[in-house]
Amino acid sequence: MAGNADAASASGLKLNYYSKSCPRAEEIVREQVKIHYGQHKNTAVSWLRALFHDCIVKSCDASLLLQTAAAAGVVSEQSSKRSFGMKNFGYIDDIKSALERACPGTVSCADLLVLATRDGVALIGGPADIPMRTGRRDARASYYGEVERYVPNHNDSVSTVLSRFASMGVDAEGVVALLGGHSVGRVHCFNFNLVARLYPAVDGAFEPVYGAFLRKRCPSAHPIEDTNLDVTYARNDRHAQRRGLLLVDQGLATDPRTAPFVRKMAADNAYFIDRFAAALVKMSENGPLTGDKGEIRKDCKSINTL
Repeated sequence: MAGNADAASASGLKLNYYSKSCPRAEEIVREQVKIHYGQHKNTAVSWLRALFHDCIVKSCDASLLLQTAAAAGVVSEQSSKRSFGMKNFGYIDDIKSALERACPGTVSCADLLVLATRDGVALIGGPADIPMRTGRRDARASYYGEVERYVPNHNDSVSTVLSRFASMGVDAEGVVALLGGHSVGRVHCFNFNLVARLYPAVDGAFEPVYGAFLRKRCPSAHPIEDTNLDVTYARNDRHAQRRGLLLVDQGLATDPRTAPFVRKMAADNAYFIDRFAAALVKMSENGPLTGDKGEIRKDCKSINTL
């Protein structure tokens, strides 16, 4: 399992960072995650994607959570084309409110997102009780203008995707594990140009029965509505079965740098779970703001007023 009992990491984070300043912090997050997951099952998937988008753009610093505020000169990263379809940020606000009631001005939004993702992943059948270090602080700026430079496109080559993840210290094995996160949630026919793989003919990379199923779910080459495709499944074996919905997923199954890991994770779910946990920890510790850098936001949507 990822992590260990050692309290500190090279990034300056440590386990149980809030043990004295806010002893129930992680318990409060876990309680809130369970409440919201019970009401809306897609929250866990939303937080996982949000953590990836937050961490890969420079740092795990909650810059993604900032909303556009003209007066403060903030353009939200959420408005980038790469952020299309992201949602459930309101539930982050609910969790933050619960933390502020217990320990005002103590727990960062960056840590909140990491912990909510960890607990949400456990609820959808992923690894439980991943030891996540905390102590991050929140950015005082949005990096909207740099989102497309950091966040890979679903149609990017495997080389590009591996390079982007490598910037966070995640290796090829970790990339395969984390992209196993595509095994839950929904894909939009319109947004991801899935129809380009279905019309005028089904992409030969698809397993035929699956290709026919997808054409029924996306019945037009010119979707008027933003149709959702549920792609929930229990194991990281879709790629090996030629059911990688996105081009990058299918690429993982054929590229010699990643294909062995795809096959191994498809055959051994315990191995997949273990590698997913390790890669999630690695990603969550990308360039955090610590010490006197950044701030502890009172509201995750906006920078504190001085």
